[in-house]
Amino acid sequence: MSRNIKEIIQKMTLEEKAGMCSGKDFWHLKSVERLGIPSVMVSDGPHGLRKQDEQADHLGINESIQAVCFPSACATACSFDRDLLKELGTAIGNECQAEDLSTILGPAVNIKRSPLCGRNFEYFSEDPYLAGQMAKSHIEGVQSQGVGTSIKHFAANNQEYRRMTGSSEVDEQTLREIYLAAFETPIKEAHPKTVMCSYNKINGIYSSENPWLLTEVLREEWGFEGYVMSDWGAVDRRVEGLKAGLELEMPSTNGINDKEIIKAVENGTLDEAVLDQAVERVLNVIFDYADHRREAVWDKEKDHNLAAKIEEESAVLLKNEGILPLNRNGKTAFIGLFAKKPRYQGGGSSHINAFKVSDAVSAASDFADIVYAQGYMTVEDKVDEVLLREAVEAAEQAETAVIFAGLPDSFESEGYDRQHMRLPDCQNHLIQEICQVQPNTVVVLHNGSPVEMPWADEVKGILEMYLGGQAVGEAAVKLLYGDANPCGRLAETVPYQLSDNPSYLNFPGDGEKVEYKEGIFVGYRYYDKKNMEVRYPFGHGLSYTSFEYSDLKLSKECMKDTDCLTISVKVKNTGNRAGKEVVQLYVSNQTGTSNRPIRELKNFEKIYLNPGEEKTVIMELNKRSFAEYNVDLHDWYVPSGKYEVQIGHSSRDIRLSAVVELISTVALPVKVHRNTVAGDLIRNPKTAPVISGLVKRMRSRFGKTEESEDEALSDEMEMHVLDGMPLRELTKMTGMDDGQLGEFIQVLNHAANQ
Repeated sequence: MSRNIKEIIQKMTLEEKAGMCSGKDFWHLKSVERLGIPSVMVSDGPHGLRKQDEQADHLGINESIQAVCFPSACATACSFDRDLLKELGTAIGNECQAEDLSTILGPAVNIKRSPLCGRNFEYFSEDPYLAGQMAKSHIEGVQSQGVGTSIKHFAANNQEYRRMTGSSEVDEQTLREIYLAAFETPIKEAHPKTVMCSYNKINGIYSSENPWLLTEVLREEWGFEGYVMSDWGAVDRRVEGLKAGLELEMPSTNGINDKEIIKAVENGTLDEAVLDQAVERVLNVIFDYADHRREAVWDKEKDHNLAAKIEEESAVLLKNEGILPLNRNGKTAFIGLFAKKPRYQGGGSSHINAFKVSDAVSAASDFADIVYAQGYMTVEDKVDEVLLREAVEAAEQAETAVIFAGLPDSFESEGYDRQHMRLPDCQNHLIQEICQVQPNTVVVLHNGSPVEMPWADEVKGILEMYLGGQAVGEAAVKLLYGDANPCGRLAETVPYQLSDNPSYLNFPGDGEKVEYKEGIFVGYRYYDKKNMEVRYPFGHGLSYTSFEYSDLKLSKECMKDTDCLTISVKVKNTGNRAGKEVVQLYVSNQTGTSNRPIRELKNFEKIYLNPGEEKTVIMELNKRSFAEYNVDLHDWYVPSGKYEVQIGHSSRDIRLSAVVELISTVALPVKVHRNTVAGDLIRNPKTAPVISGLVKRMRSRFGKTEESEDEALSDEMEMHVLDGMPLRELTKMTGMDDGQLGEFIQVLNHAANQ
């Protein structure tokens, strides 16, 4: 429908305009009936609808409508499958239309900085490229149905402890390369209708009133055209937030902050044009939904089946010593409460009221010889001797034991962080007791974040389901018995213990600040750089078949940083069953110009191959694939030099590699000053001819000539000396005074920046 929104705004009263900048209640935006502005509803997500018709909250406390709980992002990221995430988003978008929801609050793309973050199950990855790609596809799917998304939580929100007041202290390079990068791609390429700002401060400024974040980066650099909404209760100073670029405050403040806006306009401290712009951005999204509103059929059973398919594609087979797939004719003990009552989602605002839940015992009982024992309780972390004895007896009498373990609801949720990285002690004890009587033991994990596995070497198989949604039981059984072939890959590193994590000494901070001292070395970037042993590396995952890589080709051997590089590689299924392989492309900076990670994920493709089938996978890399963020340029920069393109099965399993040389088209600004070291000037081809004369004068003062063979004055030693010598000292050695030094510095600066 064609309408002139600017004309509508001109007809609005000041009170009506201020009112459009906050919620009507907990979930609805305000209407202006006389101008045809409808009230629309938003709802929590991102892996299902948490629509609340009655009592409302943002922590999952009160009941919501019956819905479909899809696998959480901690699981779906492991699919490494863009098409699958788009299919998920499309289904959620259709559900929103069926329930008249204008915007789903998600996806959440915050980086998994620490395994302890209580909300990690909602986040995709420790890697910003993977997180950005998954979010982009999810958004495209949802918004293809005429429904908006709200990518969250913008930005640097990586813990729950003091999340509403704490300040994330992050340097600019780290922010750009890690924490903002996950948002940048989906915002630029998928164009979410809204962005949700985070609770926390960033370097002392609340996200909700940060003009650099909400206007300079988000709008001016990235071209975002929708509106920014607050997380529920994230606003400190409403008028300052409006000036910074926060259009919508949620939920309602019962008119309190609307009055602040009105007052600021009336006394001249807020330009009414700023308010008008905010209202226009909100109305654009409201009317976009109204124009795409349609009747939709929500087939919950169909979506349940999709949830099962997504989980089958996302679960990660971490270990398999020939025990999987299970023998259908053998007797198997299913042990653990989660076999009958699986933990399939996290707590808090994303908590879905699932209309049904499948469990592994029921799913397997139709065709397999199953005996079940509960094994443990989740109400408290305490060994129940009766349950333990029943479980051990069941395991002894079976050919195989499958233990369904994981984190109880109380261990991880929105609102608080985990206290440690362990499973409940009673579950670890159960696993160890079972291993003593049954050598053929498999552990199936239900958790939203990595756990320590002290029993990993004792069991023969480990299947990581993460929080797999309401169909997790049937998905687990299909994978265990080989009706589905595992093809998930870890979207995060599993360290041996919590103290190995790079943020360990700086998480969660002192309550006022949390310092991101590990910088860009998050997740596998840290573990690989330190050459540290990990339990399971980023990108790891096994299959019931095998794959072979060959014939890696690059379209160029040398290229400018503005060019694109095409990579092709052949992949063959060398096993006896069909399966999917995730081809991971990493880039390794070989220039030595700065302290960079060993390798970084820059592309991936998931392919399906029948036994014996071979396909050629083609991927592309662009300038950003090789770039680092340069704080002097305040832009992305590619140092000239060699880069290795690596094809891997994980970050620790590189199968093929080839080298390409990059030529930078951007010259870094050089500022020579009295304390610039001579070594840097000698290595710079532009300044080397200028300083060479000064070096010769220094040599002559020390009696060194071209014919000198004095070992004490060798070229190698001379270079070591010059490498750390500031100009002020070198010029003293050659008799220059301060005036002459100043003139010489001007000559060097002119030469350096030609």
